[in-house]
Amino acid sequence: MMMWWHGLSVTGSLAVTGPIGIAIAVWLVAGKSWRLTAAWCVLFGIGMALVVATKMAFVGWGLGVESVEFAGFSGHAMRAAAVFPVAFYLAFRSSPPQWRVLGTLLGVLLAVLISISRVYVQAHSVSESVTGCLLGLVVAAVFIWYASTEHHIALSRLLVVMCIPIVLIAPRVEPVPAEMWITKAALWLSGHDQPYTRAIWREPKSPLR
Repeated sequence: MMMWWHGLSVTGSLAVTGPIGIAIAVWLVAGKSWRLTAAWCVLFGIGMALVVATKMAFVGWGLGVESVEFAGFSGHAMRAAAVFPVAFYLAFRSSPPQWRVLGTLLGVLLAVLISISRVYVQAHSVSESVTGCLLGLVVAAVFIWYASTEHHIALSRLLVVMCIPIVLIAPRVEPVPAEMWITKAALWLSGHDQPYTRAIWREPKSPLR
């Protein structure tokens, strides 16, 4: 069972969701959907920026919510919730409405399972996974709503062809050291020598605090 959750967790890694996010942008460019390309890049970029900002705030300055063990949005959960519903929606864009809805819901289900896996592999707290997933779903929902107003989107099946090799090959490549980069950047900006960790929440509290 643990291997199942680990596999799901890897599916939400930057090595998988990052290239799929890029594939979506490339597919939109190939279809000459310039406004949708810009919308996707801006929305996905905002989601990524919020993940990085909250993680850096905790690592560099210890800013988090101790009561719910929140030390930053889960990047895996955010990216999965943003990327997979959109990829499935676009892949079924030229299909009947019921198939388009079903495809989008399958993407949402996959994202939710990936978010749950981050708790099971003890990479994130429940609050970090839930909020990361919700952030990604907002990104996906806004994009899908905007895309629904566009009536000329082609190349739907091509997106599936582009994404399948990514899902199959990416989990076998060397993990992207995103957390290390974030930690180094946070320490440089904060001027601290050591990063803040959740261990600060387990330290005995002084009665004077």
